[in-house]
Amino acid sequence: MALTAALLSCNSEKNAEKIIGKSDIKIENGRMSPEVLWAMGRLSDAQVSKDGKKIVYGVSYYSVEQNRSNRELFVINADGTDNKQVTETEKGEFAAKWVKNDSKIAFIYESQIWEMNPDGSHRTQITNRESGISDFLYSPDGTKILFIADVKYGDSTADIYPDLPLASGKIVDDLMYKHWDEWVESVPHPFVADFDGKEISNEIDILEGEPYECPMKPFGGIEQLDWSPDSKTIAYTCHKKTGKEYAISTNSDIFLYNIEEKTTKNITEENKGYDTNPKFSPDGTLLAYQSMERDGNESDKNRLMVIDFLEETPELFVFEATKNFDQSVESFIWGKDDFKDIYFISVWHGETQIYNIKIDTLTKIEKISQLTKGQHDYEAIALAGDKLIGTRHSMSVPNDLYSIDEEGNQTQITFENRQILDQLHLGNVEPRWIKTTDNKDMLAWVIYPSDFDPAKKYPTLLFCEGGPQTPVSQFWSYRWNFQIMAANDYIIIAPNRRGLYGFGQEWLEQISGDYGGQNMKDYLSAIDDISKEPYVDKDRLGCVGASYGGFSVYYLAGHHEKRFKAFIAHDGMFNLEQQYLETEEMWFVNWDLGGAYWEKDNKIAQKSFYETSPHLFVDKWDTPILVIHGEKDYRILASQGMAAFNAAKLRGVPAEMLIFPDENHWVLKPQNGILWQRTYFKWLDKWLKNN
Repeated sequence: MALTAALLSCNSEKNAEKIIGKSDIKIENGRMSPEVLWAMGRLSDAQVSKDGKKIVYGVSYYSVEQNRSNRELFVINADGTDNKQVTETEKGEFAAKWVKNDSKIAFIYESQIWEMNPDGSHRTQITNRESGISDFLYSPDGTKILFIADVKYGDSTADIYPDLPLASGKIVDDLMYKHWDEWVESVPHPFVADFDGKEISNEIDILEGEPYECPMKPFGGIEQLDWSPDSKTIAYTCHKKTGKEYAISTNSDIFLYNIEEKTTKNITEENKGYDTNPKFSPDGTLLAYQSMERDGNESDKNRLMVIDFLEETPELFVFEATKNFDQSVESFIWGKDDFKDIYFISVWHGETQIYNIKIDTLTKIEKISQLTKGQHDYEAIALAGDKLIGTRHSMSVPNDLYSIDEEGNQTQITFENRQILDQLHLGNVEPRWIKTTDNKDMLAWVIYPSDFDPAKKYPTLLFCEGGPQTPVSQFWSYRWNFQIMAANDYIIIAPNRRGLYGFGQEWLEQISGDYGGQNMKDYLSAIDDISKEPYVDKDRLGCVGASYGGFSVYYLAGHHEKRFKAFIAHDGMFNLEQQYLETEEMWFVNWDLGGAYWEKDNKIAQKSFYETSPHLFVDKWDTPILVIHGEKDYRILASQGMAAFNAAKLRGVPAEMLIFPDENHWVLKPQNGILWQRTYFKWLDKWLKNN
């Protein structure tokens, strides 16, 4: 597959340092390649103007040559007309929002807040803070700005020993000293400042003197805070714990900060699980938020809760709007001013759709209806007058924007990667329902080769999902991309095995404390079922996965009974005793593994560690395995991958390892991403095509 030079660099010859975005691309044979994948623009963060007529959104473009990305802003009418790129800079713009009655767009550039006209003209810097800003919200009346900035956490080695300023050692005296991919030396705090329309002043740290995160790491953003419509109150999410208490608990709460009185009130103290993402209703009388009930369970049902500020009866003050709904709420927005309704996103049977819920504050009875249908995932929604604007993708196409009317009709309004997609021969994606060993119905997605011929036989891959509770919905990935696997003439079967969202709470919870049990049988049921098809070469089967999917690969390597001819495990857990004391969020291993391995009377924990850990079954490994890991992965340390690779080599099993010293639980740099894809397919081709 040949690409033009413009694709490989994504820049102009006149300005070799600037990534300007779209370029003319010529793809031979219509097949996806790593270079094509990294040439695609990545659309995100669509924000609708207050009058519902315009949308600003961002697109990230990548240069393989420069090994970096840049993000530009676009403005489009809500009906899809007049789409224009309004920025063209070297550093990228983020967190764009409509402000000042839609007359301006505010955004983050070089860690400061800027404003510009909707056409991109008259860029003006608003803040000039030394420590920078990561995100922000203007108050509804425009007189204040709420923003997020990092503050110092704890004492550094140089603070303790000023005469050793070059010492690199870190002195640690409690847990949560590392998180995801960083040493915890700072935490984000919310600040509120006066704003005169040109600059900020009198900034106040809402968590002054408190060593807590807001938003919460590692994935929390500005959605964890909100302004009341009267600009007098800020609702924010916080996990007010540190050290060991933080590591073992998921108990976060919603707090209300009174701007005038400078006081804080915890309004969800009774609930001991995750409370996140507060949003005031347009009239300010209600506050909705997402909530998980049980402390320690980060994958509990995510309920939609509503607080009625006008209700004087304490027991009716808070009610669950999704009490009779056996699904989780992923995100939500309030509807029109004159209706008490909420739109939210939820996954069901491998598709993520938009739902509507009508709130009756008198009877506390809700009515939930599904608005959209189709083989796709919505990842974000916004209100635009009498319509919604949704960000949508599938296993076949990356993000674009869609307009959704009240009947659920969906109209595509952006076509970010049309020039590329129109040249590609994509593989068909089909649902397949499979009977499990306990006679349940399990949904699997089957992705067929780009030019599939049912008269031929194809090598086939079992995809093992991570999480472990992440659903196998219609996701689009720039690493685990099913269409690039299809372009390399592989059939892929991706089962929604036990332990995933979208099939009810019982299906979701079965996996906890049973990592080596029914869900592993579900995997084997899936590969055995697809192997009955005449177009599947059952002598050339592979098994691949990352994170919990990597654990699944390691486990199946010792239990597959000669089914597979090749394995690939990325960032997987190999030794569960080792993992228990290496990970940082202890609530995860405590809940999913049942407790600590030294709890000899804990039957669930003992089963997890001594009947399930993949390292106990290395004596049965007999199949070539590729191990991939990032050394900045602090969720599952690289020592897990190295131990698995070493075990395979010592056993005489053909093995290879790809280590990224500068990547975390993902692979984020363009050249590393292409190296990942090349190594991945070289390994599969060697054992599933050339042997």
